[in-house]
Amino acid sequence: MKKTLLVLGGIVLALLLFGPLFAPHAATTPVGLPYAAPSGATPFGTDHLGRDVLSRLLHGGMPLVLTSLAAALMGAVVGATAGLVAALTRSRWVENTVMRPLDAIAAVPPILVLLLTMTALPSRAGLVLAVTLATAPLTARVTMAAAAQVAGRAHVEAAVARGESWAWLVVREVGPLVAATVLADAGMRFVSAVHLVAAAGFLGLGVSDSDWGLMIVDALPGAALQPWALAVPVIGVAALAIGANLLSDRVVRTSRGLAG
Repeated sequence: MKKTLLVLGGIVLALLLFGPLFAPHAATTPVGLPYAAPSGATPFGTDHLGRDVLSRLLHGGMPLVLTSLAAALMGAVVGATAGLVAALTRSRWVENTVMRPLDAIAAVPPILVLLLTMTALPSRAGLVLAVTLATAPLTARVTMAAAAQVAGRAHVEAAVARGESWAWLVVREVGPLVAATVLADAGMRFVSAVHLVAAAGFLGLGVSDSDWGLMIVDALPGAALQPWALAVPVIGVAALAIGANLLSDRVVRTSRGLAG
C-alpha cells in the first residue's frame, strides 16, 4: 500500500512539474461558458471566466512546486546552519545571538509574516523570502536539538581536540548523525511552504494567473453551480502535500539505512 501511495505521489509531483506540457488549453483563454459542466473538451469544466479548470491547474502546478521548493530549501539551509552553529559552539552568548532573532520571527503568525513581507516586496522573490522567514526558525530549533545530542560524543570531542575545522565537524562528525532529522524536517517545511504559497494566492498575493489559491477564490462564488472548479485545486494542494510527505519519508528511511 505504501509503495503504491509513493508511486502515486511521485506521479503527482512529476505531473505538476511538467503540467504545462499536458494542458489541453491555454491557462488564460476562455474555452466555453462560465461555470460550464465537465465535458470531453474540459474534463473538470470551466471557471467563472470560461477558462478550462484542468489547464489552469496544470499551468499553476509548476510555479507552486518550484516556489515552495526554493523557499523550503532556503529555509532548511538557513535554519540548519543556525541550529548547528548554536549547538556546536556551546556558548550561551552565541546561542542567544543566533537563535533569539529566529525565535522572535517564530512568535509571529506565518500569515502575518507573509503579508508584511509581500507588502514590502510584492514579487516571487518576496514570496520566497516570506516563506523562508516563516519556516527557518523551526528548522533551526529542530537542528539545534538534534545536534546538541551528538555534540558531546567522544568522536566529536576528539575532533575538537585535534583542532579540526568547522567544515570537518559538520560534514564528517555531526552531519551524518543529524541528516535524517534535517531531511524529515525539510519535508515538513516543504508542505508548510506549499500551504503558505497557496495562501498567498488565496489572499491575492500570488505571482501566477493560475495560482491554485487564486483558483479557489475564483471558484467560491459559483461552487454550487460548478463544484469541480473549487474541488480540483483543493484536491491538488492536498495531493501535493501527501505526495511530498511520502517522498520525504522514503528519503529519510533510505538515508537511515545507508547510515546504519
